[in-house]
Amino acid sequence: MANANPPPPAPPSGPGSPRDVPPAPGSFPIDPATLPPPIRDELTAPDPTAIDTASKELKDGANRCPKCGSTDIRQKPGTDLLICLYCRNEWSGARVEDEFGLGEGIDKLQGTVIASGARDIQADAAALVSFKCPGCGAEVTVNTQNAMTARCHWCRHVLGVNEQVPNGAVPDAVLSFHIKKDDAVVRIRQFVGKRQLFALKEFKEQFTPENVVGVYLPYMIVDSNASADVAGQGEIETRRYERGSDNNKTTYYDADVYRVSRHVDFTVDDLPLESSSERGNLDTRVNTNNIINAILPFDTKNAVKWNASYLAGFNSEKRDQNVEALRPRLEDELLSLARAEVEASAKRYDRGVRWEQEHLDVHGTRWVSMYLPVWLYSYHQPGSHGGLLHYIAVNGRTGKTMGSVPVQHWKLLLAALTAGTFLEGIALWIAGHSS
Repeated sequence: MANANPPPPAPPSGPGSPRDVPPAPGSFPIDPATLPPPIRDELTAPDPTAIDTASKELKDGANRCPKCGSTDIRQKPGTDLLICLYCRNEWSGARVEDEFGLGEGIDKLQGTVIASGARDIQADAAALVSFKCPGCGAEVTVNTQNAMTARCHWCRHVLGVNEQVPNGAVPDAVLSFHIKKDDAVVRIRQFVGKRQLFALKEFKEQFTPENVVGVYLPYMIVDSNASADVAGQGEIETRRYERGSDNNKTTYYDADVYRVSRHVDFTVDDLPLESSSERGNLDTRVNTNNIINAILPFDTKNAVKWNASYLAGFNSEKRDQNVEALRPRLEDELLSLARAEVEASAKRYDRGVRWEQEHLDVHGTRWVSMYLPVWLYSYHQPGSHGGLLHYIAVNGRTGKTMGSVPVQHWKLLLAALTAGTFLEGIALWIAGHSS
């Protein structure tokens, strides 16, 4: 039955009404020049361009020996070579810089250039990647959270993740281990041995260098074309003098004060940025991740095209940071480099320069995802806020070693007090014999 009292017609839409009709395209043109700089720069920036670094010769999960077709392939220890464990054939992967021209044209970079392995990670991409074994047809699953290869449990074919899966697991390049585990263990043992005097008792008792683990850590390797302007206040000392007498003297100085400004155009080749949020967390209250930065640099120029066979027998961490998330960190690094570039031109200001204003223009960047080799030993020290995770790290290419050893604070305090008493005694002895 029809409604005898139909609802009244809807009122015309007005400002703020949910029935507002959007303006027709082009009726409200927006001039980017009228917008604030961050929004204007984002609107006018060119879209990212891509470099296809996918390994086209690795179509399926089976990495085969080019001579006999076997999939039982490993890295030859201490080299960049791959070796077939069946026929002993050896070969090397192509250097990624040569293959894709990544060392060229840095001073002409404009906008953002992103290689295949550095593309944004899809939020719904799974960590588990499944393959159909080409040997027997069985399904083999690889958990890319910590491994990139797996062996078929039926026919023993070795399968690896080589496709650019959209979960951040497959980089563009890999820099293989040159330092062997035995060498890394010796370096870590020596590092700890020099610090045992003050080390925590439990750490010394539980220290087992054999638990050192080889890990491929994810990095973004960035080339950048940039310029910077810095301005501040510099001082040149003109006179220094003292006022007061005996032990109550104060030193004064006079200085001429200048306004100082500098402009620098510069390029950066292969700047490494951690692309794992866990490794990028430098909260020293809960971890010693900053130790990893202390073993830089890596010879990234020697990195080869991605091939999962290099990771056989090693652990790996997956990238979980996209380019835009890492951009603030990149800009901080570039500003630090700009300050260093202008430092030589400000030496005449012998009282130093206090930079008060800084402006950075990043004209272009190129982003490549890469695995870098690190030997790691970790120790968890119980305490408040979940305790503190200590790391000792060895650069898998150069052997450079740095770490954090948990200490017994009472021993440090006792040593400081003892040293202070000893020095005080020497001072009194000198004063007594000089009078």
